[in-house]
Amino acid sequence: MTTTARSYAVQDAHTPFAPFSFERRDVGPRDVAIDILFCGICHSDLHTARSEWDGTLYPCVPGHEIVGRVTVVGPEVTKFAVGDIAGVGCMVDSCGTCPSCHEGEEQYCTGTGFVGTYNGADTVLGGHTFGGYSDHIVVDEGFVLRIGHDEKDLAAVAPLLCAGITTYSPLKHWKVGPGQKVGVVGLGGLGHMGVKIAAALGAEVTVFTTSPNKREDALRLGATDVIVSRDADQMAAAAGTFDFILNTVAAPHDLDPLLAALKRDGTMVLVGVPDSAHPSPSVGNLIFRRRALAGSLIGGIAETQEMLDFCQQHGLTADVEVIPIQQIEDAYARMVKSDVKYRFSIDMQSLKQDA
Repeated sequence: MTTTARSYAVQDAHTPFAPFSFERRDVGPRDVAIDILFCGICHSDLHTARSEWDGTLYPCVPGHEIVGRVTVVGPEVTKFAVGDIAGVGCMVDSCGTCPSCHEGEEQYCTGTGFVGTYNGADTVLGGHTFGGYSDHIVVDEGFVLRIGHDEKDLAAVAPLLCAGITTYSPLKHWKVGPGQKVGVVGLGGLGHMGVKIAAALGAEVTVFTTSPNKREDALRLGATDVIVSRDADQMAAAAGTFDFILNTVAAPHDLDPLLAALKRDGTMVLVGVPDSAHPSPSVGNLIFRRRALAGSLIGGIAETQEMLDFCQQHGLTADVEVIPIQQIEDAYARMVKSDVKYRFSIDMQSLKQDA
């Protein structure tokens, strides 16, 4: 048995989004069905829909920042009940047996690899998975998250399922906290959450940006200072002063001035994925101060739940602009120009306008 889902999809890399219907699986013993209320728009959605990364499967229904209300639960489900507010992030399955899965790091699954919420292998119906630009979704309860925020904030909670965990995970893994000086490179969808979370963890936060006009917003979000990275004097003054740098920029750029800003034993972690490689950094910048350059993906399910609970406790949500699904093409165009503060969130009730 299946249910028909309404959505917006692209049929290839060059055609615009348009209404599209497809089949969701029926609710199995461990499954949770969720009516989607809001879905955030991630830059990964754009990269995938426009085939800017290899491997896009069409038709493509993006969306992996999903918040909604539980409508049906399978007979073996223990964590959720009908009426609960729940979330779904970037993955909906993994092998469950490899060392990473056993350690709660499903995002690094080495068995089958994690199954993406969209553009992944649909192990039940065959074909590929469809994401949150749709009216409902069916997911194994092991990949569903509890949402404790007030319902009035749900549009702003949705981006936490990707932007929130993508920044929270490295900050926690590298044990960022009080007494540390932390840099966040870029003030976009990821960067603005990195600033909020790092500040809530007790760190002193500085934003590195190419845009001097972002200073006021950076301070509002929780930063204590702003460095204009194109200003050689400001970068020289910052040399050797940072314990940790979270680099959220998804465009190729020179990493050396940022690595030089780290103290001895400092680490810079990359979470942005550019469509072409960064220029190779100088080895000397690393070895003469025992600095580290690392990367981080999202987080596992347990850590994502920890992030959601942390954000609820600290009153953190994303800064969002809520749009109807019918404005998706305009939103993508604006996102390319960085014309959003700082994340679009789709009101999925707008799908009913096309009924």
